[in-house]
Amino acid sequence: MSYPTVAERQAVLERLRTVCLALPETTERLSHGAPSFFVRDKKCFVMLLDDHHGDGRFAIWCAAPAGDQQLLVDADGERFFVPPYVGHRGWLGVRLDRGLDWDELAGIVEDAFCAVAPKRLLESAGLLDAQDD
Repeated sequence: MSYPTVAERQAVLERLRTVCLALPETTERLSHGAPSFFVRDKKCFVMLLDDHHGDGRFAIWCAAPAGDQQLLVDADGERFFVPPYVGHRGWLGVRLDRGLDWDELAGIVEDAFCAVAPKRLLESAGLLDAQDD
């Protein structure tokens, strides 16, 4: 696949923004030059990276539940990767230039949010699984 055009990348950012900002108490700001989404303006859960340091990827880096990073990278190393800087903390890289399933991406974003959001916020938003009660 070819690298997305400026218009395509902007359209992805707009849709990603809609998905992220629909989650409770979420804000957006630049962090390290990248559009990034935070819970309560403190904890980052998703960053959108565009050819970060010339890596050739249009992707998100996001928090992930324990074990998901390795599981997804092993299952599909073309779309999922261990991002630099934050990968050692279990964060997941997801390529957005390798076919995009918005339902899957929305689930990944929600998982990222749940990985960093305070438990009380998750409870009030109805985002805790019954097993977490």
